[in-house]
Amino acid sequence: MLDIGAGPGFLAAEIASEVGPSGHVCAIDRSREMLARAKHRCAQYPHVTFHEADADALPFPAASFDAAAAVQVYEYVSDIPAALYELRRALRPGGRAVIVDIDWASMVWEAQDRARATRIFHAWEEHLTDSHLPRRLSPLLHESGFDVAAVEPCTAFTLHPEPFVEGLATLISGFVPGRRGATAEDAAAWLEDLSATSSAGNYFFSLTAYLFLARRPPAD
Repeated sequence: MLDIGAGPGFLAAEIASEVGPSGHVCAIDRSREMLARAKHRCAQYPHVTFHEADADALPFPAASFDAAAAVQVYEYVSDIPAALYELRRALRPGGRAVIVDIDWASMVWEAQDRARATRIFHAWEEHLTDSHLPRRLSPLLHESGFDVAAVEPCTAFTLHPEPFVEGLATLISGFVPGRRGATAEDAAAWLEDLSATSSAGNYFFSLTAYLFLARRPPAD
């Protein structure tokens, strides 16, 4: 199993637990810091190995894996056709891949000042390469020689400021100042707006990722 963009190793650890010692998980990431975290998290799983690599230059022979996963990775990759070519090359014929990416236009986050919130979201789009990748991922997979078996939406939704959402708000407010006209004052005021919205009982957050199940044809 290949874990592309392993980050801090949560998925690699889950997969390792599922496949057991008779399986093998290869995890890649371009960040040495993330790889160090992932190695620490997966220390109890000797059947997990780690490699510093990019998604569009996988350091493995052709047809090395039965399955692969890339969760919120390709939306940060500049050359998607190259990354999908590498994915297809690394999979055995009949091998499957799970790809999950977010369409950031799906983010709905209620605020009293909606115009300011829109500026914040617009500036946040600079944190990745393609904020709407799911919209074109299916044809890109077909062009790269994959069969697309399924596409499913996965929506995170809450009416309360849960830890995941609060963490995302902190990331966004720290990133957007100086981008696309957003200022530090805008970011601070937006956070205050979210707090006020919550206090008024009007909190609303929704964000949708899309899961693609793709397969390299068996007769390929």
